Amino acid sequence: MEFRIDPDHEISYRIRLAKNYLRDAEEAFLRGDYRSTVASSQLAAENAAKAIIAVYRIPSWSYDPSNELRELLTNMSMNIRSFVEELAEITESLASEYGRATYGEPLQGLTPWEIYDRDYAKKVLEKARRAIDLMRIVLKEIMRREV
Repeated sequence: MEFRIDPDHEISYRIRLAKNYLRDAEEAFLRGDYRSTVASSQLAAENAAKAIIAVYRIPSWSYDPSNELRELLTNMSMNIRSFVEELAEITESLASEYGRATYGEPLQGLTPWEIYDRDYAKKVLEKARRAIDLMRIVLKEIMRREV
């Protein structure tokens, strides 16, 4: 039996992940949980990028899908390439947060709860919000429907 992934299912799945992680990040920020804000923001941006990648191929398991996005730029119309590049920059900038939000800074003896403050978490959350906006813009153009 051959197993095939339905691209529409994968796109929908990644959109739901991105939106739900953004919601988690927003809620964490409101309750002052800055570690969770950063962790969920990183995952929101990662999955926003992977929703776009899924239009063309199955996304990798990498926490940094920026290179995958950039590889696909030539398949996209010129009017959305700058949005895709911006999303790639966001995912690239947040990729290291997956490990930091999970393990902290071991060499400094700092847990994840000790390395994030409100200002930093707010900046990361703003990047995640922008990533979701970019995902919507790009998918609307590619798929010709609202996301």
